Parts: sequence; structure tokens; C-alpha cells
Amino acid sequence: MRRDPLEDEARFLRSWFERPLVTGSVTPSGKMLARTMASYVDPRMAGPVIELGPGTGPVTEALVRRGIEQERLILVEYNPDFCRLLRTRFPRATVVQGDAYDITATLGALVHEKAAATVSSLPLFTKPLEQRLKLLNAAHAMMHAGAPFVQFTYAVVPPIPERCDAGTYTASRSNRVWLNLPPARVWAYRRP
Repeated sequence: MRRDPLEDEARFLRSWFERPLVTGSVTPSGKMLARTMASYVDPRMAGPVIELGPGTGPVTEALVRRGIEQERLILVEYNPDFCRLLRTRFPRATVVQGDAYDITATLGALVHEKAAATVSSLPLFTKPLEQRLKLLNAAHAMMHAGAPFVQFTYAVVPPIPERCDAGTYTASRSNRVWLNLPPARVWAYRRP
């Protein structure tokens, strides 16, 4: 199924008007941002790749182009309309309608091996820092040591601090992706 960017824009805008704190963005991620996020995922690392908040699937598409087989993808999306669309666009991926912020309860029974990465497009700044750290730690508990938790932000500050007393992880960032509207930056958090 071919993706119509204008239809996806309309879906996002409608979803954002209905629930701005849940959708977090008025437009889907652009191709350059999606590629930058996918570039942090090593297709040779074993295990599933978890995507949180895939929306209409631009980052999912970039992950597939990067070499991640659809069968390895576990997509966690809250919006039921987006879930139906994702099941059509990525029929071999596992699409879970649920709460990505409670990743342990949402995916506990589905993830049987350590994940290769978690890629997130969640609007983290809508949540308190304590909840963001809880998500980061829960995701890292489901992944191989050193596997990335990849998150983008439009903000000039990281969505999770580079250093924090409440977590043991390293953080690295991409250059600003100017070809995305609005411009964004990607952060990768790893735990040894």
C-alpha cells in the first residue's frame, strides 16, 4: 500500500486536535528524521525492534528500508485508527494498541527475547521527568546491553537529561535535522 503524505498529514492533524497531549505532533516525521532515527538501529543485532508511537508509519518504513524485517517489528500505538492503518501498511509486523508509557504491562507477554532497539516518537515532554525515566529504564530492561533507546525531539534540550542521578545510561545526539518541519534532533540512550 502506497503512503499518501497529504492523507497522513490530515490524519495527524485531526488526531492532534482531538488529543494534543497524546499525539504530540501535528505532522508525521519527515523522511530525513525517520532515516536518522532508523540509522541508530543495527539490523544485525538479534531480537525484535520495538517502536513506540509509530503513528502512520514513516519511521517504521525507514526501519524496513534499513533492513529490519517486518516480522521483527513490534509497533505500540495508542490511536486505534493509526493501528488499523499500520496493520494494512505493515501486515507482517506485530501491532499492539496500548499504552507505550507502560511498556512492561503492554508488551510483557509479547517480548520473549531481548530487543535490539526501542525507537520512540512519543511526546515525552508532555510527561513528568520521573515518568520519562521510568519508561527509559523499562525499555532498557527489555533490550540487549548497549542497545539504543532512540527518541527525537523538537526542543533544544534533551527529552531525558544527558546525565541524571536516577539513571545509569549514556546519551548521544544527532545533528539537528533541518529538513524536518519543524527541525528536530535525535537522541540515543544506551545502558551498558
